Amino acid sequence: MQLQRPAILFPLFASLTSLPGIGPRLASIMEKRIGKTIIELLRHAPTNVIDRRARPAISDIQSGQLVTIDAVITKQDIAPAKTSRPSRIIAETDTGSIELVFFRADPSYIRRALPIGERRLISGTAELFQGRVQIAHPDYILSADKADELPLFEPIYPLSAGLKGKILRKAIETSLARLTPLPEWATEVIAAQNWPPFDEAMKALHHPQSGRDISANAPARERLAFDELLANQVALAMIRHDTSLQGAGNRFQGDGSLRDALVKALPFTLTEGQKSALRDIYEDQEQAGRMLRLVQGDVGSGKTIIALLAMLHVVECNNQAAMLAPTEILARQHFKTISALCAPLNVRVELLVSQMKRSERQRILADLEAGEVAIIIGTHALLSDDVHFHQLGLAVVDEQHRFGVRQRVLLSEKGAACDVLVMTATPIPRTLAMTAYGDLKSSIIAGKPAGRKPIETALINLDRIAEIVEKLRLQIAQGHRVYWICPLVEESDKSDITAAEDRFRHLQQLLPDANPQLVHGRMKTDEKEAAMGAFQTGAAQLLVATTVIEVGVDVPEASIIIIEHAERFGLAQLHQLRGRVGRGERQSVCLLAYQGPLSETASARLKIMRESDDGFVLAEEDLRLRGPGEILGQRQSGMPEFSLVDLAAHGHLLPLAREAADRIIAQDPDLSSDASAPLRLLLSLFEKDNAVQFLTSG
Repeated sequence: MQLQRPAILFPLFASLTSLPGIGPRLASIMEKRIGKTIIELLRHAPTNVIDRRARPAISDIQSGQLVTIDAVITKQDIAPAKTSRPSRIIAETDTGSIELVFFRADPSYIRRALPIGERRLISGTAELFQGRVQIAHPDYILSADKADELPLFEPIYPLSAGLKGKILRKAIETSLARLTPLPEWATEVIAAQNWPPFDEAMKALHHPQSGRDISANAPARERLAFDELLANQVALAMIRHDTSLQGAGNRFQGDGSLRDALVKALPFTLTEGQKSALRDIYEDQEQAGRMLRLVQGDVGSGKTIIALLAMLHVVECNNQAAMLAPTEILARQHFKTISALCAPLNVRVELLVSQMKRSERQRILADLEAGEVAIIIGTHALLSDDVHFHQLGLAVVDEQHRFGVRQRVLLSEKGAACDVLVMTATPIPRTLAMTAYGDLKSSIIAGKPAGRKPIETALINLDRIAEIVEKLRLQIAQGHRVYWICPLVEESDKSDITAAEDRFRHLQQLLPDANPQLVHGRMKTDEKEAAMGAFQTGAAQLLVATTVIEVGVDVPEASIIIIEHAERFGLAQLHQLRGRVGRGERQSVCLLAYQGPLSETASARLKIMRESDDGFVLAEEDLRLRGPGEILGQRQSGMPEFSLVDLAAHGHLLPLAREAADRIIAQDPDLSSDASAPLRLLLSLFEKDNAVQFLTSG
């Protein structure tokens, strides 16, 4: 499927270095926060607005107030260059005098900008100092004939180190000049909502006239958010259509022998939520069309057994199944669990990971291609070009949010129109699921297995770490096993791994009897296995780890988890980590150790964690508090990245976008007609054209 980028958009996809004043160094800084192109710069929305209308009398000015003063310069006390003494300028108004203060400023600049006897319009933040009103380094100094150049409402943008607001605003102004009116791609919807055209909406976004103009429900912002959602939904609709053309799918109608034997052998009874999800899966598998289904379950809902039963269904029909896991630790744990359950059934299960002997890998690959391996579990190693199946009937992707859509497609392409089952134990808000997994049907495993005790969750300040360690000493003496999770380290020279190593050494000294072990992502496989093995057997009672153990790790004897710097984690991730305990008979405890003072958002997040253990409730709150870009953690790659959409605020637009997208693709599946030309523009503007091409290229 070829989607050529229209020539009318070429100016918008020019490099930022094509803008005046943006050189390679500045472009490199902007790339980290914004992107490489002009359209990405235009999609960088303001988050606040400065109101410069206030022109109070000098006597009425409050400290910290943003003011604009029309004054005459009456006195200069200009300090020599490179001295610590500030330059001071006195300006007089009808209501009194104000002092302008400059530290280490160029004397020649001050003389030019503020000559004695001249009128100047001065805007900046005023402070009261020793009874005088001062403005240090005014934001604007304009002569009387240029007073109309002062922006009364000035947008404020997210910045990064080395990027100044004035430079960014100037670059955006220049970029807006490259916008031209474009043909409308959703005429009926736009007219019904009374939204402005795209180019006018983009200009209004960057020229707010009040705080209301940058709010999520401002007409211009809503229009642009709808456009971004529509581009997302059109892309997903095209992928759904393309998938439907790749083959009729396989109809699996097994005799139930393997599945029945497994269910009878289980030491527990399947929950109603598990049975409901299985009914959805079996119904899909027994139909001729391909199964493309997402199964969500809260922490501990038992999704692994669901995946295994789905895999056994295709094995009953002489097909193979593959399970893709995001980490080697999780892949090995799945292999251990599933191979043990399948051994009495005489179903061969193998493991394929990157770090294994070449001879062992070659043996497994040969047997897989010959059809002698029924189920294979692995990491990204499963996606390698040299992995071939005899007859792959089902591809299971575990913890899909750790992957992009492409990984799911690559695995499914290893079988002829094979079924796809996507699993996640990280509950995803409804709106986010529609934007990320809109090409899949969805099932939810409601509830948890019987007998699970609620986990007691408490907050404690990290200033009391000595107290935490002492209490831990007592618990370990009573036989408890403990996880100690080290913090996410952001915007620091210190990595997460360094933080974990430091804490590990600290706890080794303080709690030697616990035989502390360390696990992080960069350790060698045998080192990780040894550490995990010691913890699982009880030879070690304390496991210090990064978030590498976030999902899937199952040690029922572990009953305490301490999450250090809990304020740095999102709700979804905290919930996943908490779910590592509460799997056995002992009452479990989760200690959220935070460093105060807490921001309002962090405080709200930890309070919700203490009050609720419902992953779906927490996921919705996480979306509201953090936004879609952060909900599943910065390292996750499977979620769509939105620049203008706030899913918590714009969720009501999603059904509108989905309905419009389905209608469009039903009429013109590959957008090849002249009537679909505006839609091709839309996909390009939000850079979905390359994604569609990539995902539907086979």
